[in-house]
Amino acid sequence: MHVRHSSLKEGFDSTSALNLNVMAYNQKKIYQHAEEAIKKHNLFFIEDIVAFLPCDKTTFYKFFPVESNELNTLKELLDDNKVKTKSSIRAKLWKSNKASELLALYRLIATPEEHQKLNQSYIDHTTKNESIKGEKQHQININVINPNETKD
Repeated sequence: MHVRHSSLKEGFDSTSALNLNVMAYNQKKIYQHAEEAIKKHNLFFIEDIVAFLPCDKTTFYKFFPVESNELNTLKELLDDNKVKTKSSIRAKLWKSNKASELLALYRLIATPEEHQKLNQSYIDHTTKNESIKGEKQHQININVINPNETKD
């Protein structure tokens, strides 16, 4: 993906691009740049963030290990974008007059029973809507015959 190169050029002159190369090892600046990219470009995934940074994924995770406060904060920002986008899509579906879009919205908000009735190829993997309990265990005996042994 060439987003990394184009995003670095976007809004920067050659001096700024040089400064970005220097900041590649500045954790605070990388974090700030990541936060800005999430907000400006409505990003959803960590990989999206890395594409806008002047570092690779390995460096990113060295700076912001899994379960670090910084990474958790970035994930919260990504989740906020996801929620806003899903809410916007549902609002657009709600205002639609197209049957397929209204049906898509209905499926999103339907109860399990309603969803079952909407599905034309619903398969019940239970017994009369009750979970299948463990089967009786059967014992199988396997006798191994050694071909090197002869019968007398």
